[in-house]
Amino acid sequence: MNDSMELIAKIQDKLKDKLSEKRFQHTLGVQYTCACMAMRYGEDVYLASLAGLLHDCVKYMSDEKLLEKCMKYQIPVRDVEQRNPYLLHAKLGAYYAKEKYGVSDSRVLSAITWHTTGKPDMNLLEKILFAADYLEPGRKQIPGLTDVRRLAFVDIDQTVALILKNTLSYLDGMNSKEIDSYTREAYEYYSNL
Repeated sequence: MNDSMELIAKIQDKLKDKLSEKRFQHTLGVQYTCACMAMRYGEDVYLASLAGLLHDCVKYMSDEKLLEKCMKYQIPVRDVEQRNPYLLHAKLGAYYAKEKYGVSDSRVLSAITWHTTGKPDMNLLEKILFAADYLEPGRKQIPGLTDVRRLAFVDIDQTVALILKNTLSYLDGMNSKEIDSYTREAYEYYSNL
């Protein structure tokens, strides 16, 4: 087994002990989907797998713990994140990927950082992780998921736009969920491509 695969296996073992069984299965699904999409779009398969594997690496933490750890590690917390600390799992996850799991690739860390909200003009790895998190095989059936899965291997930008549209519709319908401005900005960007 080469060094890359050994690192993946080690991280999987650590995450299996940290995450709930459901979250771990989701993580493996995202890792697999990232690798498949990387092959389709010519992205580095190992880096995509690593991003998928680590995207939710701190999702076992409570909202209070996410806030506490961000303060401890001096990770900036925006007002929307203060009110919705679950959003911090992306930023803190990127920090843990670097500091606790030894990931030094800036593209992997950026993909983890933006996998929840998205942002305008994402690079290919960021788009792959953003999409894979939404459409991995174990994801519960939500309206339009079949269309998103079909499109995911045809046009990555249209896929991102459709995911953002569906996400905004869902969040708008919930009234109780505050929408991060990055998500709206990302939707405006991708819907105008």
